[in-house]
Amino acid sequence: MLWAIELEYDGTPFMGWQRQKHGVSIQQVIEEAAAHLRGGEIPAVTASGRTDAGVHALAQIAMLDLPANFSPSRIREALNYHMKPHPVVVLRATPAPPDWNARFSAVRRSYRYVISNRPAWPSIEENRVWHVKADLDDAAMHRAAQTLVGHHDFSSFRASACQAKSPWRTLDALTVERQGDHLIINAVARSFLHHQVRNMVGSLKLVGQGRWPESAIPEALAAKSRAAAGPTAPAGGLYLVSIGYDPPLQFEA
Repeated sequence: MLWAIELEYDGTPFMGWQRQKHGVSIQQVIEEAAAHLRGGEIPAVTASGRTDAGVHALAQIAMLDLPANFSPSRIREALNYHMKPHPVVVLRATPAPPDWNARFSAVRRSYRYVISNRPAWPSIEENRVWHVKADLDDAAMHRAAQTLVGHHDFSSFRASACQAKSPWRTLDALTVERQGDHLIINAVARSFLHHQVRNMVGSLKLVGQGRWPESAIPEALAAKSRAAAGPTAPAGGLYLVSIGYDPPLQFEA
């Protein structure tokens, strides 16, 4: 029986979502845990999207085949037991709807990037934020971010190794908000190019520092060249926040 599971994980110790020849991946941890529920047979686990090494998730969605006679709570507790001590947990589980796919049925993906903007190193939040000592103008960053919203060729903000067939994406929202010593950047789209969020954040940081004028962001977008945009922000500050489906998945309360 096909199940949908909602996952939370700290990406710091992993090579990313996808199985790798060298190093532990999140997919591997889940599949090996699920094998305990399937008489030792390892199932294939498909996620809504592959997160890179060091990227975290608050609500990743994945699908896999598990026994039909298990309850959602038993699925959660059993997988969580067998995934210890890895920092991956199942938050909720539900039988998957007919003809549903964790990746291709998704209509919305939300990411959050967190910058710690203070002089002192964020010891407690190490590997969970990007530490930027220099004062950042969050208002300027937000204004510049609005020039990226909409349907564009995001070649300037895609990784050189990106395998997407088209660089065109529709960015539904990109906001920058200060919360004390933190800058919170939220990005929403149906789908993103490889490193798109981190590359947009790296460019906006240059605006916040005053090293780039706000006009440099639309100019970089128009250039359609990775060399025209800013650096790639570190992986540790990025979080997959939520995946949207229509109709929404019906998890137990």
